[in-house]
Amino acid sequence: MVCSKEVLHSLTLSKAKGESEMKVAIYIRVSREDLKLENQMNPLIEHCKLKGWEYELFEEKESTRKTRPIKQELLNLLFKGKFDGVLVYKLDRWARSLQELIMDIEQLKNRGKHFMVLTQPIDTSNASGMLMLQLLGAFAEFEREMIRERTMAGLERARAEGRVGGRPRKTPPVLDQNLNEEKTKNG
Repeated sequence: MVCSKEVLHSLTLSKAKGESEMKVAIYIRVSREDLKLENQMNPLIEHCKLKGWEYELFEEKESTRKTRPIKQELLNLLFKGKFDGVLVYKLDRWARSLQELIMDIEQLKNRGKHFMVLTQPIDTSNASGMLMLQLLGAFAEFEREMIRERTMAGLERARAEGRVGGRPRKTPPVLDQNLNEEKTKNG
């Protein structure tokens, strides 16, 4: 399989490890069952072969918003030293939020592990990749602060209008069913 130049941009490695000595964990994840893991897997494997890297594949097929057991297993193996880094197809395949992404990458960086993204210019083993990561981190912090400010303003406005702010409470299913039956009876 031949990948486009866009997908296979050059990833510079640290001077401590030669390209052929790199052992990476490839992480792939799909959000829905109708999506194909091969769309990520094939270019990632091809890239590792071109670089002469050893690799192991980690496929996250079933995950929820809060739990991704395969990703957690991969992180544990990275922290134990089994791999030099992780390679993903796109940033959104690794993390569901920018905050999660930044925290994970900081943990990897602090342990001397690389984080590489095939389709985007992020590779924590070089200065330009770290710059991109830091820029993303600054935007993530800005985004969190803007959300907090909007939330506080909304709560303040609600209090001024005599309402209690926050999310509306969900009606318990039994009560909701009873209300629907009452509406049906009363026409």
